[in-house]
Amino acid sequence: MPMAEADHYLEVLFNEIEWKNDEAVIFGRHIITKRKVAWYGELPFEYTYSNTTKQALPWTTALLKLKATIEKQTGETFNSCLLNLYHDGSEGMAWHSDAEKDLKKNGAIASVSFGAERRFSFKNKQTKEVVSIVLQHGSVLIMKGETQTNWQHRLPPVKGVTRLRVNLTFRTIVVK
Repeated sequence: MPMAEADHYLEVLFNEIEWKNDEAVIFGRHIITKRKVAWYGELPFEYTYSNTTKQALPWTTALLKLKATIEKQTGETFNSCLLNLYHDGSEGMAWHSDAEKDLKKNGAIASVSFGAERRFSFKNKQTKEVVSIVLQHGSVLIMKGETQTNWQHRLPPVKGVTRLRVNLTFRTIVVK
């Protein structure tokens, strides 16, 4: 994405999204993270991960425009988006796979990054091989097919990054 367009989306998303601290129940402990999240979709989908449930908010104009752009580029369709706001490099995400029962099995997830460049790592579940890439401001990463079945991924914390990062993960929730 051109730099000016990526800068525009970073500002709009930072200011217009209804950010909330993420919550999780891990080993029976209720944890509130510094990282903030938001959940949007075409219906008030419920999405459960880390033993907490979120209800999707209606799309914003900016999210709909980004969704249309990503769908055109990828040939995929999405009905929801989980957004993450990392204030600086001290915040990250542990190894995990996006394999919640509500997600379309082997469906595509489009990860769109704005703000600070960060290293994103994949680890093969069988061989433990680790592959890393740098997600740049305005970039898109597509995870599809058996990616979630065979690999875990994470955003490792990193020292020296003082700029914020907004990440959108467009997904498909299975409507029951």
